Amino acid sequence: MDKVFNKLRNLDAYPKVNEDFYSRTFAGGVVTVVSAAVMLFLFLSELRLYLYTVTESQLLVDTSRGETLHINFDVTFPAVRCSMLSLDSKDISGEEHFDIRHNIMKKRIDGNGNVIEVKKDGLGAPKIERPLQKHGGRLERDEEYCGSCFGAEESDHHCCNSCEEVRDAYKKRGWALTNADLIDQCKREGYVQSVKDEEGEGCSIHGSLELSKVAGNFHFAIGKSFLHSAIFLTDLLALQDSHFNISHQINKLSFGDHYPGLVNPLDGVKWVQGATLGMYQYFIKVVPTVYKDIRGHVINSNQYSVTEHFRSSDEGVVPGVFFFYDISPIKVTFKEEHLPFFHFLTNVCAIIGGIFTIAGIVDSSIYYGRRTIKRKREIGKYR
Repeated sequence: MDKVFNKLRNLDAYPKVNEDFYSRTFAGGVVTVVSAAVMLFLFLSELRLYLYTVTESQLLVDTSRGETLHINFDVTFPAVRCSMLSLDSKDISGEEHFDIRHNIMKKRIDGNGNVIEVKKDGLGAPKIERPLQKHGGRLERDEEYCGSCFGAEESDHHCCNSCEEVRDAYKKRGWALTNADLIDQCKREGYVQSVKDEEGEGCSIHGSLELSKVAGNFHFAIGKSFLHSAIFLTDLLALQDSHFNISHQINKLSFGDHYPGLVNPLDGVKWVQGATLGMYQYFIKVVPTVYKDIRGHVINSNQYSVTEHFRSSDEGVVPGVFFFYDISPIKVTFKEEHLPFFHFLTNVCAIIGGIFTIAGIVDSSIYYGRRTIKRKREIGKYR
């Protein structure tokens, strides 16, 4: 057994020196303090790098199917009254939505941008005594109300009990409602007067849309939109001004949830209309994005790039602000990661070993250099 211990003792790469043979110097102390400071600084730098999350990106082909596109928006129109501002959408699959009101809020603002009123989009149908019945007479106490659609009925049992239902019936027929003053429901609800009361005001509209994840567009139109011969037209009413000022500011526009580092290029963008009337267009390329944080939480979102273009009304376009979007076939994934622990441990060992080695070389060079000079001086004295 002693032979085994002796062999292991002979393999010792760190032979010990008796303390009686140590020679401690002032230069050695300075080198030790400096090397310890450098070692501590490099260790803290490596620890900070280890604790800091690194985001790795990767490009993949987007193979997802049947997903929806969540759009968040907040747009201010300083010269368009809320009652005449509508939101519509259409995509290449043929899905269309006119005068969208779900999850939409409107703020009436004055010329200075101060909020006058906040309301959920849509006009109510308050109960008014003795409204006009479909058969032409006034509502009696023992009768059930069934308002006329003024020629736009889909069937004999179709009733329009509010101004908006009359407008919707007209939209389905492809007709324009040119004089709301002649519609009993609109007169009872004060629709005409409500529009006139907003003269000189602006509108801030915000909310969200949930659309199919295919190329399409959504737009803010002046008036109420309807479809005729596969072309978007606008029911401009006799109530509107002859000058359609579509100056606007995009306070927020995003295609999905926010994630760290996301930049929406249209946030805060402002456009002021000049003397020429027309349609302002934004062409957006939407890039599907997946972000996975260090805790494993996954955020499915989108980022986008955009170009802009203005078309004059001389080209026969409808006044409004249009957002045309297309979906990129490439998906970007971001993943937060730490440096591996063993990588951190290896770097720390390299720092400690490297500093010790260099410090030892420097100390030895100083020590033997000074000793050599001292010996030469002593030899010179004897000569």
